Formats: sequence, structure tokens, C-alpha cells
Amino acid sequence: MNSEADWSATALQFQQDLGQGWTQAMQSLGGMGNGASPPTVPWLSFSAEKLQALQQAYVNEAAQLWNQGLQASPGGADKRFASDAWGANPVAAFSAAVYLLNARTLLGLAEAADTDEKTKARLRFAVEQWMAASSPSNFMALNAEAQQKAIETQGESIARGVQNLLKDIRQGHVSMTDESVFEVGRNVATTEGAVVFENDLFQLLEYKPLTPKVYERPFLVVPPCINKFYILDLQPENSVIRHLVEQGHRTFVVSWRNPDDSLKDKTWDDYIGDGAIKAIDVVQEISGASQINALGFCVGGTILGTALAVLAARGEKPLASATFLTTLLDFSDTGVLDLFIDDAFVRFREMQMGQGGILKGQELATTFSFLRPNDLVWNYVVGNYLKGETPPPFDLLYWNSDSTNLPGPMYAWYLRNTYFENNLVKPGKCTVCGEKIDLRKVDIPVYIYGSREDHIVPIGGAYTSTQHLPGKKRFVMGASGHIAGVINPPAKNKRSFWTNDKLAKTHAEWLKGAKEHPGSWWPDWWNWLKPLAGKQIAAPKRYGKGRYQPIEPAPGRYVKAKA
Repeated sequence: MNSEADWSATALQFQQDLGQGWTQAMQSLGGMGNGASPPTVPWLSFSAEKLQALQQAYVNEAAQLWNQGLQASPGGADKRFASDAWGANPVAAFSAAVYLLNARTLLGLAEAADTDEKTKARLRFAVEQWMAASSPSNFMALNAEAQQKAIETQGESIARGVQNLLKDIRQGHVSMTDESVFEVGRNVATTEGAVVFENDLFQLLEYKPLTPKVYERPFLVVPPCINKFYILDLQPENSVIRHLVEQGHRTFVVSWRNPDDSLKDKTWDDYIGDGAIKAIDVVQEISGASQINALGFCVGGTILGTALAVLAARGEKPLASATFLTTLLDFSDTGVLDLFIDDAFVRFREMQMGQGGILKGQELATTFSFLRPNDLVWNYVVGNYLKGETPPPFDLLYWNSDSTNLPGPMYAWYLRNTYFENNLVKPGKCTVCGEKIDLRKVDIPVYIYGSREDHIVPIGGAYTSTQHLPGKKRFVMGASGHIAGVINPPAKNKRSFWTNDKLAKTHAEWLKGAKEHPGSWWPDWWNWLKPLAGKQIAAPKRYGKGRYQPIEPAPGRYVKAKA
């Protein structure tokens, strides 16, 4: 094959095969492959004009590559092929260049598909997963950098890679950090405190005051139950919990239990009534305060918001304010996670575990990792196994690998009523703990934070809470993503945040009038919270009160249970 005509014929056949293959693939993708019901066949076609443009672009680039032969270079834009070893190895460089051409063409084909938006998004996601997995950098026979390291270490890197692989097989997940360096309670989750209450679902931690006086209204933190609470207490310098204590807030934190088979029947109602509402009651009883302040993070915010709606339906108002960090109450904009949700998938999950069962934490962790496959999966496969490297210690990635299970009934209810049907924002649609809930009755001051690059809670989704909560509201947008945007202590003087006192109907409108500020959003939050915390009183000298006495030191045993 040495002529442009040959390349043209081959490329045309390649495009036709791809078009037919993707049409067949999408026909089977409609039901997510779970067998819950006959698959819904998405409408999919390709216009001749778009295919011709893709074909011509492919022909031109392929001919150029062929003419360059083994002198082709993958270029330095893709960090997977940025090492000098790739440029120094003609075969590896050529394989990388061909791979990148095919990747661009496949993505172009996905974009060219004439179909509904959800099917196109699924098609794009599938292409991205396929291309991430098939990169030549993932294979020793094609990875020039790994080959060079094997030669330089006389094969030692290969031996270490095999050892790393066997270790990760035993532990059940790909290592993102050196997990042997960290231990919960020793060098993460170290803020001093005690467990003052526990039930089947959670332990309540109270932290030792670090100031002689504290605000009369204590502060309750409700973290997500799909992760462990110590993302908010990693190290003293970046601990949200420690900073709250240093600001003079008497701080309590919910530490969710990592569910096992004994909790396989727990429901969303249990997490609201025996979880968030019970925690609020205990904090009030221990502190003697008629009202407290509270924070919900991610799913913890959804739980807190639901609990407040239940309490409002009962005519109760135990909170003086609420803070929602990267939280969805309105699930109309869920970003990439919407790709996984359709009627067949939801009904399959309900059939599988709606009446009892456990959603394994590793399944959740894998799902979230593959939302960014190159960064959170294949990067570590290459480093750990092909290069024989031990990833450096990183507290956040240690936490990320410490997965948690979920009770099946709770998960199934959450899946249907939030991501699929978006019922929480429909007044009276949901009955929780015996009450028809209406977020319009949660009439308290709220601070709502969203991260600009969040792929779990899109910034537009975080903003929509402003349209459903009737109280005085402040919305703040921080730079970076779901975790890094939140965990941004002022001392680091990193990133920036945006404010706009005039709330618009949409985030896009709000952003037009927003002002950017350098550094952390935390001081803005503290200033907002201070007048809502009440007067200052003498700090308590002991943990708990009355029937709520210390059970064990923080962080407690619940957080140490592995999935």
C-alpha cells in the first residue's frame, strides 16, 4: 500500500466499518447490558457529509504519517508519550502517533453521530474508555519508557512490577498511593476528640475545643456516606474540622458506619431519621442549644437537606443555618453520571438489592475512578506494573482508596428518587420518615458552595439549590474540582473563588456578575457563619453530657472498618 488512492480506499472502509460497528454497539447499549428489560434501541445515524469530512481528514493525516514512516512523532501534548524515550524509539513513536490519529477519528465519529444528546454522550464516554484502555502506553511491548527503565534497572523494574501487581490483586484495587504510610487515627483523622454517641448507622464525634470560649450554637458536620468523614480531617493543616474548632465552634461530626450484612435492609428513611435527625437531636441535648448550625458535604448535604425538609414538615426548626458543600438537591444537572441512569438500570438495581443487599464499595470506587480513566486508572497501571514504581504517599489518595459499602434499599431509593426522577425538588412527591417533604419550607440562611471543575456535582447542579431553598442564601464558587476545591486551607494561598450577592436564575447568569477573589473561600464562609453562631460562652471541659458520655477516643472504630 503505497499510494494515496490505497489509503483512501482503506480509510473509507475503516469509516464504514466503524459506523456499522457503533450503530450495533449503541443498539445493545440502550439497556446498559443488564438484562433487566429488552434494550431500548437508540436512534443513530451518520450523515454522508460528516463521514466524508472525517474520511478526508483521516486520509490526509494517515498519508502524512505513512510518508514519515518511522520518523513519526507522537508529539509532547499528551503526557503519556511526553518522555524522550518515546521519541528515541521509532516503532513506539509510530505506534503512539497512529493511536492518537485513531483516537481523534473515533471521537470525531462520536461527535458526528446524529442521535439524541444522551446517546451521543454515552457514545463519547464509551469511545473515551476504549481509547484510554487501548493506549500503547498500557502495554510493555509498546511502552518505550517502561522498556528503557527495564534495561536501565537490568530487569528489576519488571520484577517490582510483578510484585506490585500481586499485591494489588490481594488487596482488590489498584494502588494510587503508598497505603502502608497511613493509618486512620495515627497520621490522618487526628484531631482530638471522643465518640459520645453511637447507633447502628453512625458514631457521633465531639472534638476538643482549642479556644477558651466557643460559640453557643454548636456545629454539626454531616459527611457523605459513600466516603469516610476524614476527607474533612486529613492533616492538621488542611483539616476542615480542625479549622472549625480553631474558629471557636464546638464541633460534632457524623462518622457513618461502613455497612456489612447486618445493615443490608437499611433504607433512606433510616439514614434520615436514625442518622441526620438523630445526630441533630443528640447535639442539641449535649449542648443545651435550642438551635445549632450544620454542614452537609456531597451526599451528606442531600441527606441533611432531606432531614431539614422532614423536620420542617413537622413544624420543627432546629437549625439556625445550613452549609451545603458540592451538594445536589436538584438532580436536573448531574453531569457525566447521568450516562449510567435509565429506567432499565434503575429497575435492575431495585430488583437486585431494593429489598435487601449491599452495594460493594469497590464498585462505587471503580465507577468514580473510570470517570477519569487516564488519571485515576491507567496512570497507576503503567507506573505500578510496567515501570515497577511505588506511588508516593498522598493522604487524599489514601482516603480515596478507603472505600465504603452502601445498603441496597437505601441506594435503590436514592437512585430512583434523585438521579432518575429528581423527586426531592417536587413538593409533596417524596414521603420520608412519614412526612411529605417540601424544600420550600426549609426557611433558614444557607451557604451554598460549588466547585467550578467538579465532575461529580457539576457547578450548575450545585447552583440550582438556590432556586429551591427560600431562606437568605449565599452562593460561592471555588476553583478546581469536587475535593481539591473544598479542601483549600487559607494558609496555602492557592486557587481562587467567586462571589456575587445577586442571585440569578441560572449559574451562567450569576457568573456574569461574579467577582473573583484570590485564595481560599474558607474565610468568606467563616465570616458568613460568625453572626449565626450566637454569643461566646466558656468552652466545655469534658466531652458529652448526661447520658451521652465518651465511648472511645476519636476517630472511633466505625471509620476504621474496611469495605
